[in-house]
Amino acid sequence: MNENQARDEIARIGRSLFERGYVHASAGNISVRLDDGGFLITPTDACLGFLDPARLARLDARLAQTGGDRASKTIALHARIYEAAGRFAATAGTRCVIHTHSTHCVALTLDDALSAQEELLPAITPYFVMKVGHVPRIAYQRPGAREAVDAVAKAIELYGAQAKPIRAVMLDRLGPNVWHDSPAAAMAVLEELEESARLLWMHGRAVAPLSAQQIEELRQTFGASW
Repeated sequence: MNENQARDEIARIGRSLFERGYVHASAGNISVRLDDGGFLITPTDACLGFLDPARLARLDARLAQTGGDRASKTIALHARIYEAAGRFAATAGTRCVIHTHSTHCVALTLDDALSAQEELLPAITPYFVMKVGHVPRIAYQRPGAREAVDAVAKAIELYGAQAKPIRAVMLDRLGPNVWHDSPAAAMAVLEELEESARLLWMHGRAVAPLSAQQIEELRQTFGASW
C-alpha cells in the first residue's frame, strides 16, 4: 500500500466507523505506518467521519511532523505499539493502529463487578478467541499520559513473551486500541471486540467462558493464539 492508498484507506475506515457508531464527534484516531518508517495519523480533534485524505498528519520516523494538520497527541502511543508489536513474529507486520471510544467496551470498564479483572473479556465466543485474543486492561490515565504509553508497551511485551501475542488493549474509561497489518484488518479486530463486549453486556456480564478443551480445539484447528 503506497502513501496515497493509505490516505484513502484511513478516510474510508474512519467514515465507516463513524457511520456505524463506533466513534462519535472527534473521538478516536487511526494511524498507518508507511514503508519509509514514517506515519500518517488523523489530525487532533478531527471527526473520523469527515476526513480529508490530503490533510492527514504526516510524520517521519522520529515523529517530527512534515505535513498535514496537527497530529493527534496519541501518535506517541501508536508509535510504541508499532515498536513493541514488531518484536513478535505474529504481529511483526503491524501497519495500522485504531483507537475508538466504543460504547460497550468502555461500559465494561465502568462496571464495579468487573473492576478486578485484568482482561476486558473472557473467551466467550470462538471468533473472539480467533480474531481478537487476549485484551489486557490498562489502568486509567488521562488521555495522552506517558504512563499509559509505557503500560501498553509493557503489556504487549509481557503477553508476547508468553507466546500469546495480542492485537488489542483496553484503556479503562477511554477505549480500545487495536492493531493489524492493514486498516481493514484492524477494523475487523475492533468490530469483533466491540460485538463481544456488547454480547457480554446484554447477557448481564455473567457468561461461562469456553472450556480449556474448546480453546485447544480452536488452537489446533484454526491456529488461535489464545
